[in-house]
Amino acid sequence: MTENELEAQGKRVREGVVVSAKMNKTISVLVTRLLKHSKFKKIIKRHVKYFAHDEKNEAKEGNHVQIVETRPLSKTKRWRLVKVLPS
Repeated sequence: MTENELEAQGKRVREGVVVSAKMNKTISVLVTRLLKHSKFKKIIKRHVKYFAHDEKNEAKEGNHVQIVETRPLSKTKRWRLVKVLPS
């Protein structure tokens, strides 16, 4: 499925960098977004770390990946790996 099809179904799609792949079938993904400050108009970076399910353990640290929102898989996992993007 493409990113547009997933978003049309109401699922959020994010792209980020894998910062940890040491857990079994779980990766930690750092998603960075840029926004403009409302008062000072300066560009600010905001970071969020998501835990995502990686069924085949295919993602490694440093890989760019695409994740999609899914049902709760554990206490902290609410995202699933869609694909590993070329760097």
